[in-house]
Amino acid sequence: MKRLKLTHLYLFLLVVAFTSCQSSNQKDSELENNYLLKESNLPYGVPDFSKINSSDFLPAMEYGINEKLAELKDVAENPSAPTFDNVFIPIEKSGRTLARVSGVFGMLSGAYTNDTIQQAEEELAPKLSGLADALFLNDTLFKKVETIYNQLEQLDLDAESKKLVEEYYQRFILSGANLSQEDKEQLKAINGEIAQLSTKFANQLISAAKNAALVVDSAEELDGLSEGEIKAAQNNATKNNLEGKYQLPLQNTTQQPYLTYLKNRDTREKLFKLSWYRAEKGDENDTRSIIVKIAQLRAKKANILGCDNYAEWTLKDQMAKTPKAALDFLDQLVDASIKNGKTEAKELQKLIDREKGGFKLAPWDWNYYAEKLRKEKYDLNEDEIKPYFELFTVVEKGVFYAAEKLYGISFKPRTDVPVYSDDVKVYELFNQDGSTIGLFYCDYFKRDNKSGGAWMSNLVEQSTLLGTKPVIYNVCNYTKPAAGEPALISYDDVTTLFHEFGHALHGFFANQKYVTLSGTNVSRDFVELPSQFNEHWALYPEVFKNYAIHYKTGEPMPESLITKIKNASTFNQGYMLTELLAAAELDLQWHTISADTKIEDAPQFETQALNNTNLNIAEIPPRYRSPYFLHIWGNGYAAGYYAYLWAEMLDNDAFEWFNENGGLTRANGDRFREMILSRGNTEDFDQMYQNFTGRKPNIAPMLKHRGILK
Repeated sequence: MKRLKLTHLYLFLLVVAFTSCQSSNQKDSELENNYLLKESNLPYGVPDFSKINSSDFLPAMEYGINEKLAELKDVAENPSAPTFDNVFIPIEKSGRTLARVSGVFGMLSGAYTNDTIQQAEEELAPKLSGLADALFLNDTLFKKVETIYNQLEQLDLDAESKKLVEEYYQRFILSGANLSQEDKEQLKAINGEIAQLSTKFANQLISAAKNAALVVDSAEELDGLSEGEIKAAQNNATKNNLEGKYQLPLQNTTQQPYLTYLKNRDTREKLFKLSWYRAEKGDENDTRSIIVKIAQLRAKKANILGCDNYAEWTLKDQMAKTPKAALDFLDQLVDASIKNGKTEAKELQKLIDREKGGFKLAPWDWNYYAEKLRKEKYDLNEDEIKPYFELFTVVEKGVFYAAEKLYGISFKPRTDVPVYSDDVKVYELFNQDGSTIGLFYCDYFKRDNKSGGAWMSNLVEQSTLLGTKPVIYNVCNYTKPAAGEPALISYDDVTTLFHEFGHALHGFFANQKYVTLSGTNVSRDFVELPSQFNEHWALYPEVFKNYAIHYKTGEPMPESLITKIKNASTFNQGYMLTELLAAAELDLQWHTISADTKIEDAPQFETQALNNTNLNIAEIPPRYRSPYFLHIWGNGYAAGYYAYLWAEMLDNDAFEWFNENGGLTRANGDRFREMILSRGNTEDFDQMYQNFTGRKPNIAPMLKHRGILK
């Protein structure tokens, strides 16, 4: 996932914010000692985390906002006729303090948060939203932008500069620049409330997941987990003052990885229900009322902006363009996916009956019996393959190796760069000619103060105008092994590493003049193309044999075991696709409500929404349930979760092009880097894709990849 934490989500908006707030040219004594306000002398301008106090963020962000406002006031009040050079260039150069502090704040608020940071997030959310509104709803600035936009064909500008003008103009229009003053004021209030609620939701969800961790009294209840996993569970409990007990933390999805191996059905049910109801306990972390309020406010916002619903408004600048196009795309998948899923459910029930289980298949049984059936069908045991997937071997000999082969880049560990946790590693990237590309932070282990899931984001974004090179991080939530034990991961975890580094490559290969158009600052249904495309190299023979090495013996995975993995690659795909479709359809149902829709109860709305799309299947719950659907309520994917499947169509079609043209070669990699990864948001995405492949995308390779189309 390309993470759009609140601070990052508004970073573009802040680039051009303007109000009449007082300029702050003089730091007071307190600010003088604030490390965040000082230019770093470390490589790439990265911070020394040991010198940062959490209490520094709020005043540093506020100082950065005021500094930026002073710079932008000059732009707005410039009496000269508006030109590209006196409007857009100073806007792009402004707010460097705010950008620097926001990068660090976004990094820690997701991966290493605390009460002080969360409080600052909630306090800053409406301020950031208000600043965005102050630009996009400001008549003076809009007239300047509109004047230049209307002269665009006559101006002697390069293609990227023209695209920058078009991008700003579109955002002004979508943000309501043409509204009446009364509507603008109403919109500002709504935007501020949405921003505050979204931040509150994300922070509550971290606490809800932490509090919902499964706690058991004995190791016997965890029968089926490895010795290392049980020891880690014991360590988790001890760390949280639960001496003598065992604790399994939750990840952000509905299904939990441990459900694949836990033999005790009662334990499985407890873990599943803790996950399912994590944010519905009627306590301070209950999110149900918040998400209803966010959905209704978004619908009201869309209505003010002249749209029937929020999805119609937010999809205007995406590849899909309309809710109908997104829904029509999903509808192509639903029937076949459900059919496959129901067939798989019958197979699992037969296995349960054959073992005289005496119960009907439930969602907490699916992964456990699917793993049993996979072993039976393909003689493939997850415990048999995990020893070949040691985390950092996969990273360095798999993920990095594929990038080296495709793009000619190399990686060097940097132990001299400060980190915020001992879990974090840092690497520097180089082109084949020895020139530097950027810095990469990776943070892979679960912590109580880390958001769930996996994501990529920038600490520093690339821009030739600003002279900045990218600093990028990947965050995951794998179980940290006990001291001295290897970090063994599943094959699904392996593909996640490739996925998130695909996002990183998109950011590292950015070659834009303007930060607004740089790297991953693209539409949601395009941003997942590089990441999902990169997953294909995980099982590519030359790459796989280089990293699938037994952690004890150093021996490569035997060919017989590799064949089993390949043969099993389409197993359980009916379930996997259906849970994704349920989440995507659920997202669009929430965001196609009208402004006058009344929602009394979030779970009831969810049930009806799934019924409406024929996806309310008891055995196959949605990948994310509404109360913990972080993507759409807190991370910028509202009405956009379909993007993963849309991009899956693109990535499979692109990979087919690779296979048709020689597979993993430098020539193909360089072409993909040049025509996709390095272009940022400088071209129409449909045209960019067709320029690369020479054709329109075809859905058939995606269906074949999932085994749905034979």
